[in-house]
Amino acid sequence: MGRLTTHVLDTANGTPGAEIEITLFRHTSAGLIPITRSLTNQDGRTDSPLLEDSNMEPGKYQLQFNTAQYFIRQGIQLDDIPFLDDVVIRFGINDRDAHYHVPLLVSPYSFSTYRGS
Repeated sequence: MGRLTTHVLDTANGTPGAEIEITLFRHTSAGLIPITRSLTNQDGRTDSPLLEDSNMEPGKYQLQFNTAQYFIRQGIQLDDIPFLDDVVIRFGINDRDAHYHVPLLVSPYSFSTYRGS
């Protein structure tokens, strides 16, 4: 069966993004439905997949990473209104049997993502 995983890399410090809160939502006609909330471990990964097995349903999803709080804990001075507060990545799952890996590379002022393996 398929699974959805993620990890966070702090490109400003060259380290894994540890203890970043992540919320996974599913997009429906009724709006965003929260599915799970996780915290990254010391390797910048979640301890278990965000979705797997029978929970892997085709559809539109959103990952929200609380990055501003992470950078504040790292001692980085951010503006009162951070340039990047929560980083949101919207993506689709088509194959319930595939592995979808959605990493986040982030600094206080930029981010990127890709479909990993």
